[in-house]
Amino acid sequence: MAQLVSTAFMRNRGLWVPGLRAVREMSSQGGPTPPFSTLSINHPDSMITHVELHRPEKCNAMNRAFWSEMVECFSQIALDTECRVVVVSGAGKIFTSGIDLVDMSSDILQPTGDDTARTSWNLRRFIAKYQETFSVIEKCPKPVVVAVHGACIGGGVDLITACDIRLCTQDAWFQVKEVDIGLAADVGTLQRLPSVIGSRSLVNELALTARKMYSDEAKSCGLVSRVFPDKETMLAGALELAGEIAARSPVAVQGTKINLLYSRDHSVADSLDYMATWNMSMLQTQDVLKSAQAAMEKKSLKDVPFSKL
Repeated sequence: MAQLVSTAFMRNRGLWVPGLRAVREMSSQGGPTPPFSTLSINHPDSMITHVELHRPEKCNAMNRAFWSEMVECFSQIALDTECRVVVVSGAGKIFTSGIDLVDMSSDILQPTGDDTARTSWNLRRFIAKYQETFSVIEKCPKPVVVAVHGACIGGGVDLITACDIRLCTQDAWFQVKEVDIGLAADVGTLQRLPSVIGSRSLVNELALTARKMYSDEAKSCGLVSRVFPDKETMLAGALELAGEIAARSPVAVQGTKINLLYSRDHSVADSLDYMATWNMSMLQTQDVLKSAQAAMEKKSLKDVPFSKL
């Protein structure tokens, strides 16, 4: 399986293709990329990996295969020295309708076990496994830009809150849906959304009422950083943003992501100490000298040949 996944990632790597041509390449996949059945992988640039949720006929609902394939996918991305940035989007009319209740109902409603303790233990193991599906995005050292169009429901909110940069279209809307199906969101939304939005009152309102949040409100509260008129324009914007990040030193970019996440969960004093320990080795890189030289020569960082990481 690992070799098959690796082969999928190395397929179709090419040179930078700017503008809408690259967007068409990102969106032109005929179906999922083997060995995946729910994800399409392509490389609009040699340093950018595009991961597309690809069950358009099912509104990209998250079935059993999806939960394991995302872990395989992002585990491979983390080890891919070619990749510097990831873009995540959804095929079809919407980003995702969330959990595929038809496919997942037996796991959720009929956990196995000989008694309450064993049933509970198995259910806890099941929940932890599915939490990893989105935690692996957060743990991936490469920045992840997610581009949302149309609906982003339930598990979709869990997914996007684990990403680093969130973009959406004007027609996008978001919904923490879980209370409407009789459960508390348990794979990341309740843990990450408060840090993303910064308003406990708004988070509580969204999670307790399952009301829809539309793009203008998502932008004003900080859930997304940019709103685009349509999907094609958004993907072009996501690709341009990914290209800007990919042009920087991968040592600097990945170190920045890791330390931003550390600082979110630790005190300022602890985070400063961690940063000092981090940079006592990371400052000993040729990337600093290359970046400084480019600045003095007024060269674009896109012309600087940073080594793979």
